Amino acid sequence: MPQIKPIILLDRDGVINQDSDAYVKSVDEWQPIPGSIKSIAALSKAGYHIFVVTNQSGIARGYYDEATLQAMHNKMTALVAAEGGSIQGIEYCPHGPDDQCQCRKPKSGMIEKIEAQLGVNFKQTPAIMVGDSLRDLEAGHARGCQPVLVLTGKGRQTQYKDIPFAFEVYTDLAAFSIALLHKYN
Repeated sequence: MPQIKPIILLDRDGVINQDSDAYVKSVDEWQPIPGSIKSIAALSKAGYHIFVVTNQSGIARGYYDEATLQAMHNKMTALVAAEGGSIQGIEYCPHGPDDQCQCRKPKSGMIEKIEAQLGVNFKQTPAIMVGDSLRDLEAGHARGCQPVLVLTGKGRQTQYKDIPFAFEVYTDLAAFSIALLHKYN
């Protein structure tokens, strides 16, 4: 009996594209990490459903607006489509850290929205949350996703934090994708 392929949830900044402490504020500043676009496309072509789950507090801070964010996401999805893949959906939190919302990671509101869209519960349906920060791992873990840390973005600093649950570590999204494709295909 074939294994069910997990749903893949990806953080954006530091996982798919280069991160910046000064925030990624424009389409020109949005630059993919080498290998990330081809990795998303390869997973998509292999039958994985891929969602992006991203905190975007730069909106609340006034660094860019939702139209600029949409333009960044259009660039990302167009690059993946040019490689023959697709991203199933993008959830983002536009709030700042003090806004008390339920969507900003480490809270799991964005993941819960994806569960509702798909009609599943990730505590029963396999899912993997790939991130470069503790809050990514915590949000995924809270919803029953297998947490995966990549060492791009803030990942190298995150790996040394005291994290009270198990997680896998990969050099980057490409290394994770290769391992996953070998495991399930």
